Amino acid sequence: MRVILAEDSTLLREGLIRLLAEEGHDVVAAVGTAPELLKATEEHRPDIVVTDVRMPPDHRDDGMRAALKIREQWPDVSVLVLSQYVENRYATELITSTGGKVGYLLKDRVAQVDQFLEALDRVAQGGAAFDPEVVRRLLTRTSHVNPLETLTKREKDVLELMAQGLTNTRISETLHISLSATEKHANSIFDKLGLTGESGLSRRVLAVVRYLSG
Repeated sequence: MRVILAEDSTLLREGLIRLLAEEGHDVVAAVGTAPELLKATEEHRPDIVVTDVRMPPDHRDDGMRAALKIREQWPDVSVLVLSQYVENRYATELITSTGGKVGYLLKDRVAQVDQFLEALDRVAQGGAAFDPEVVRRLLTRTSHVNPLETLTKREKDVLELMAQGLTNTRISETLHISLSATEKHANSIFDKLGLTGESGLSRRVLAVVRYLSG
């Protein structure tokens, strides 16, 4: 796949370039600032952008804001955000901006190469991949909101894994329950959150959005 990397740490950027090249991916651009990221995306239209949150010029949330702009302006481009911390506001905005093609991983996850590459592939193929710690913190922040309190412990487990981008099959494997049980829990979640699907939007996406945005 064609990848753009945006990371102001030269050491990490070069390491990611080498890793992706070894996996057969084409790194079409590697930049160190948010403006360069936007310019490179417009020029190359890659399959996926991998970007840090804190980048020049302001060294704050420039990378995340660039990621949100990319999803808005070039919706065919997938975005995987890397961060050293969980930024609640923008993590939620990233999730709610689209039904897929997005991911948010903590940088510690990059050291676990197999998990990083799996998330990269999943997002590039139109799915979602959110770090369990990101999801956990967002769920903790919104767990007081009704009707979410009506969900059982198992239903919350299922919804947490939905938010990480896992399919029902992967959820059943992770929780060691049958696929039919997973589907039953998912349907119960939709019912309790009042999601009928009549809007034409994915009930799965709406459930995750409702849970994370509160």
